[in-house]
Amino acid sequence: MQLHVSPSLRHVTVFPGKGVREFIKVRIGSRWISYRMLFYSLLFFTFLLRFIFVFSTVDTIDGDPSKWFHHWLLGKRIGPRILGRMESNVPEVIYQILDEAISEEEVEPKSDIPQTLQDFMADIKQTTPDAKAFALKLRQMVLLLEQRTRKAKIQEYLYRHVASSSIPKHLHCLALKLANEHSNNAAARLQLPSADLVPTLVDNSYFHFVLASDNVLAASVVAKSLIKNALHPRKFVLHIITDRKTYAPMQAWFSLHPLAPAVIEVKALHQFDWLSKGKVPVLEAMEKDQRVRSKFRGGSSAIVAKNYTEKPQVIAAKLQALSPKYNSLMNHIRIHLPELFPSLNKVVFLDDDIVIQTDLSALWDIDMNGKVNGAVETCRGEDSFVMSKRFKSYLNFSHPLIANNFDPNECAWAYGMNIFDLEAWRKTNITLTYYHWLEQNLKSDLSLWQLGTLPPGLIAFHGQVHVIDPFWHMLGLGYQDNTTLSDAETAGVIHFNGRAKPWLDIAFPQLRPLWAKYIGFSDKFIKGCHIRVY
Repeated sequence: MQLHVSPSLRHVTVFPGKGVREFIKVRIGSRWISYRMLFYSLLFFTFLLRFIFVFSTVDTIDGDPSKWFHHWLLGKRIGPRILGRMESNVPEVIYQILDEAISEEEVEPKSDIPQTLQDFMADIKQTTPDAKAFALKLRQMVLLLEQRTRKAKIQEYLYRHVASSSIPKHLHCLALKLANEHSNNAAARLQLPSADLVPTLVDNSYFHFVLASDNVLAASVVAKSLIKNALHPRKFVLHIITDRKTYAPMQAWFSLHPLAPAVIEVKALHQFDWLSKGKVPVLEAMEKDQRVRSKFRGGSSAIVAKNYTEKPQVIAAKLQALSPKYNSLMNHIRIHLPELFPSLNKVVFLDDDIVIQTDLSALWDIDMNGKVNGAVETCRGEDSFVMSKRFKSYLNFSHPLIANNFDPNECAWAYGMNIFDLEAWRKTNITLTYYHWLEQNLKSDLSLWQLGTLPPGLIAFHGQVHVIDPFWHMLGLGYQDNTTLSDAETAGVIHFNGRAKPWLDIAFPQLRPLWAKYIGFSDKFIKGCHIRVY
């Protein structure tokens, strides 16, 4: 018998051995089914099975386990009807062993656990265990590797904490040399600005910028990059706010390194009349905050030592709580801008870990639509790692105070380069709201949010944020290296937010030149403290 299929697949003919052309039919039950129908049915089911296989595989590769699970359930239901039952070859006891809860004894290190895959395979070949023994050995090895990975991650967080919290030797050297110069050199004690330029400090026809920092080198880069890229630098006024211990070095640096024709003011916090009168909420909040954080006794070593249960991210948050910047007045001062500058209508507030790469006077042309805070959103953008922050990224929505008042999916925004309409601010209760929620967080044992001034800022400025173009503020250069040099060069302002600050050894080397090009390495103070880019 011969089977002939036409090229168009429209005719299927069977030739019996006697050479008589006869269309053959097969009787199934009470119905006659032709071979052509049977052949088409086989083709159809073959195509269907291949389609289901490819579709399921693509979903699995895409990493959506829920879709894969639904396809698996579908296969479980219709599989036995179409293809017959297909049971797994993996014994059920293996699943049971691997799915058991981890006990405290298993967490403790043991010497008889295979250390590598080669050791594991050699052990299996030598002992030829049954399924249960195999599963137990596999579980022990996986737990061992998991503990090693976890320990390495915690150590990484510890080292980064130490590196980012310590004052580098060259920065300490620079502050000491400038303080000495301030004492011995009258040229390092100039009034900033000079008497004839003092009226510009309250003149709203100028572009006013505020920088709060206790880092002389970082402040110098922000100031130089701001003025160098300005189209009309004589219209720029930079108000530098620092603390008492850094005032002399800061004044010395900008006295000896003028940025004319721009106007530079250097002022210590204790020189503001507003801060010297009565109780200051920011100081009270810092004192209470410090008392709460004092529960982390023993420092970073106590947090890391013998911590077998907490996730590395939780330990990282506790380490971050010890960072000096979270108990620094510089970190909270922006919430008092209307009181610090009562005569100004609008300012741009700058962090000291940014670099300006364009003229910022155009920010005054942005219509804020009556809002107080002009900021870049951090939930939309090409970089899904950096630009994926919503309220739930910062606030604890398992706490009823947060859950009942805010939307977890609301888009967050960033500090670092913000336009503040002080005139509109003075008509609101933003500052009071900020301190109210700080108090609530302290009462709840810091359970409303983890750290920093951004979470209470998100709450205080809620409904008062005007979103500006992302060009004005590129984030994330201090905690991930996915940003390329070419991408960073196209942004108006780049922000090294994160632990890897550009003045630290842990900075990302491909991005550091964007910051370092504003340092004069031939300067005697820079050379004397061996400040250089590796």
